[in-house]
This record gives sequence, C-alpha cells and structure tokens, in this order.
Amino acid sequence: MGSRTKARECALQALYQLDLSGGDPRDALRGVLAHFEEADEATGRFADELVRGVQSEKPQIDALIQTSSTHWKLDRMARVDRNILRLAVYEILRRADVPIRVTLNEAIELGKKFGSEESSAFVNGVLDRIAHMDLPNATPKLDDKR
Repeated sequence: MGSRTKARECALQALYQLDLSGGDPRDALRGVLAHFEEADEATGRFADELVRGVQSEKPQIDALIQTSSTHWKLDRMARVDRNILRLAVYEILRRADVPIRVTLNEAIELGKKFGSEESSAFVNGVLDRIAHMDLPNATPKLDDKR
C-alpha cells in the first residue's frame, strides 16, 4: 500500500471520529496514527493536510456533495460515505498534483474497504457528477481531464 493510500485511510478514520464526536482534528489524527503501524512521516504529513483541509473547507465541500447527491441529504448519508466524499472532494478542489481519476479510484477503494456493500457505487456516482462540474474555485489539475 502506498504512502498516500495509507494517509487517506488515516485521514478517513480521523474525519469519521470527528464527525461522530467532534474534538480537535490534530488530536483525532494523532490517535489514528498512533494505531497505524505503517504510518511514516510522509503519511502523517499528507493525512494532516487532508484532515485540516477538509475541516477548513467543510461548508463548501458539503454544499458540493449535497448538490451532487440526488435523493440523499448529507445528514442521512452513511457517516463513512459522507467522509469519503469529503476527502475526495477536497482533493478534487485543492490537490492539483493528484489526477481526478486517481482521487476517484482511491475513494472507491476506501468505500469498498470501510463502507457498506453499496458504498463504492454511491461514492463513484456522486464523485463522477462533481468531477464533471465546472468548479471555478478548484485548483487547476495538471492533467485537467474532467
């Protein structure tokens, strides 16, 4: 498993914890990283950026998810799915170095690993709609093939 994949898993677990019980993002991530034996410094740095980024841009991220998820209100989504989507939307918006197809594939894999049987299909559908939107505030992708 690559360092960024590990970082996404750590970030997802921290975001899930924050969504469930609140608290300080750094404390939540520290707790997750302490139990993740394979987490090196690069993993921790990337996970920290993801968690802080999602937390700081949550209103914009949640609005995009809500607009793109037909028939599902954000607060009715499974907590795991909601946080996978938040993580992926942050990457779509702010990580120019990560191709959209990589972000989508990583999110789908997180859904398969941590979500329900339907999670990966649900996550894929919502993110596909977002990936095809004209996002004026998004950081341009190096491969910008939306």
